[in-house]
Parts: sequence; structure tokens; C-alpha cells
Amino acid sequence: MTRRDPMSISTTWLAAAALLAGLCAPGAAWAQTQLRVFSGGTNQRPDLMRVLFDQYQKQNPGVTITIETGGATSELQRQYLSTVLNAKDASIDLYMIDIVNPAQYFGAGWLEPLNAWFGEPATALKPYLPVYATSNVIAGKIAAMPAFADAMFMFYRKDLLAKHGVAEPKTWDELSAAAKKIQAAEHNPNLQGLSIQGAPIEGAVCTFLLPYWGQGKDFNDAAGKLTLDKPAAVRGLTQWLAMVDAGVIKKNVAEVKTPDTVNEFKAGQVVFAINWTWAWDRFKDDKDSTVAGKVGVMAMPTMPGGKSATCVGGWQWAMSAFSKHKAESAKLIKFLVTPEASRFLAAEGALLPTYPAVYTDAEVLKNVPWFKDAAGVAMAGKSRPMSRDYGQVSDVIRTTTSAVLARTKTPAEGVDEIDSRLRRVMR
Repeated sequence: MTRRDPMSISTTWLAAAALLAGLCAPGAAWAQTQLRVFSGGTNQRPDLMRVLFDQYQKQNPGVTITIETGGATSELQRQYLSTVLNAKDASIDLYMIDIVNPAQYFGAGWLEPLNAWFGEPATALKPYLPVYATSNVIAGKIAAMPAFADAMFMFYRKDLLAKHGVAEPKTWDELSAAAKKIQAAEHNPNLQGLSIQGAPIEGAVCTFLLPYWGQGKDFNDAAGKLTLDKPAAVRGLTQWLAMVDAGVIKKNVAEVKTPDTVNEFKAGQVVFAINWTWAWDRFKDDKDSTVAGKVGVMAMPTMPGGKSATCVGGWQWAMSAFSKHKAESAKLIKFLVTPEASRFLAAEGALLPTYPAVYTDAEVLKNVPWFKDAAGVAMAGKSRPMSRDYGQVSDVIRTTTSAVLARTKTPAEGVDEIDSRLRRVMR
């Protein structure tokens, strides 16, 4: 994608934004209203959010929006926001939060339910990707509204699959066989079949969940109660170890972090790679990439008899329960979560759309053509475990998964540990 100056908004966007003025018509009630918004870190593109805020201010001249940013990772942002919200700080009105946080923040009483402005959850969230109907609804209340999505994708070397007559695999066993065939034919000892994240980082939560979900299993119910199917979880972890033993996944997988997968794939050392949305631009645009124009995207493989599912990430707009400008903040959220805003963020920043229809928008596909292949994957996305103590849930899953991949625990021992430790947390 050829990046454009974020300030150079398309005519289409400007026209669409003008139509949104009806949602937020200026008036005396807005006079001297100052809203402060936490807009995440660099990866959440505060530059593009600033464009949206500026457009909103033009339509509402009595409103001033200031941005606060910080935290290079979701974990660092969660630490900061937990401190600010626990202190009942009223200085920030809106927060951009990770998709894993609504249950935690809402359960702590830090977020204002949005039903009064958006209506019933089933109606309000129906136009968006299906995952939001569960991730953003807590006890029948809308805890947050979708800003932009993210997801884990299966990237692959389409040139190598074509060269060796290999079809896109539908199951993990098929992927293992395809990878071994290509590895043997390429005679490259450094070529990995599949790269996943096994280090004890957030990505390892998804490493645990992908083959588990791929059996049609759920980790928790709508209330956040643990519903772990232990035999299915053991099968999922055993699948990864079998692929290590087959030489498809490298032996030190328990040390692999998200950037490692990206760097090795773009260096031409990987056939299949699981990673987040942002990796695509690294494969396509980085000067040291050897795979530009050779990368495909496909649905996540399943276990036998299962169904494809992937980890959805991304960011939401949530209102502070301590804000002194709740009505005004709700109007701003309405502006930020429209199809037009999603289209702008997708076209200008390659940020994954929250609306299914935006994936086929002509302007978006002109700038980000691979989104046409991303739609089906995003539609099958699932949220990571819902919990008021997501930090502890994440820590248990990722550290245990890493230990199993390092072979310091067996899959059965790892699953027993996850079950025993989280059954007390996710009750």
C-alpha cells in the first residue's frame, strides 16, 4: 500500500463526514466543552485519530478534544489505565482500550454503560463483526464500542505453494504435510514450515486457543465462566509438539516472540506464519523484505471435524464512569464508530475494519487489496477469555503454554494447571 499523508483525507471521506454532522450538530449545549481522550500508543495511530477529532471539532466548534497517548504495548497501557481508573480520575473522558479489557474495566465499575445512548446490545452491535456481541457486552450492558479490529492471520508463501503444487491446507495435519513437502523440495535447512509464538507473551494465549477453538470448543461462556474441555486442550497442545517433532515448527519455539516471526518470514525463512494484521505491511513495504508480492492470507486451519477460528484483537472506545461530560462523550463515540470512520481508518491506515461491508469497499481495497481475503478470517474471529482479572488469566495461559512448548511440562500437566488455576478466577 502506498501510504498517503493522513491529513490528506479523500473527497469521499469528507463528504461522508459532512453527513455525520446530523449526529453531532453544534449548539449552545456544546459551548466550551473540553473532552480529553486516551488514544493508546503509536500502534493505535493517534495521528489518524487526530484527523477524526479535528473533523468532529469542525462540525462542533464548541468542542475541544485533546489527546493523551502512552504505552508501547497493550500490557503497559493496561497497567497505566488500571492505575488511572482505580483512582477514579475524572480528567479523561474516553479511553481506547484493548478488546480483552471490557470485562475487567466494566466489572471494576470504571466504565459507563453505553446502553442509554446506543440502545440494546443486540441491535447496537449487529452491524459489526460478530465477535463484538460477546467481547463488548458485559451482563447485558454495552461496555465499549468498536474502534478498529485486529486479528491473527495465517500468512503463507503463495509462490512456494504454487511452485510445488500445494493447495491451501484446511487442517493442521494438512498444513504439516504441506510444509514438510515444501521444506524437502527446497533443500533449505533454514526454511521453517510454520512459525508461531511460544514465548510467554500475549501471543501465546492465542497459540493455546487456535487449535482448541479449531475443535469447535469455547473457553468460557457468555458470563465469563470457564468451560475448558481438557481433552480438547491437550489435543491442541499435542498438535504443536507433533509439528515440532516433524521439523515443521522449530525446536526453540518456546523462545519465539511476535517480531521474530515477522522478521524470519520476511527474510524468506518461513512457509506459513501466524501473526497480527500489522505484519502484512512489514512483509510488503520493508526494504529488507524478500517476500513482497509473494504473500497470501488464508483461513486458520482446524483440527479434524472442527471449524476455523482465530484470535481477534483490536481496540474499543469506552467512556469513563467518572467523566463529567458523559452526554458529550457519547456523541463523540457515535461519530468514531460509524462505517465512515471505519472506512477512513482502513483506507488511510490499513486498520482492520469493524464492519463486514467495509472489507469490500472499493476505496479501501484500492489501498489495502489484501482485505478482500481478510474478511472471512475476521468474521470467524473469537475474543480471548472474558474475565474481570484478564491479566491473571493471560499470565496463566501464556506461561503454561510456553512451558509445554519448552517441554518442561507435558500437555496434560499444562492443561491441568490452567484448569485448576483459572477455575478459581473464572467462576
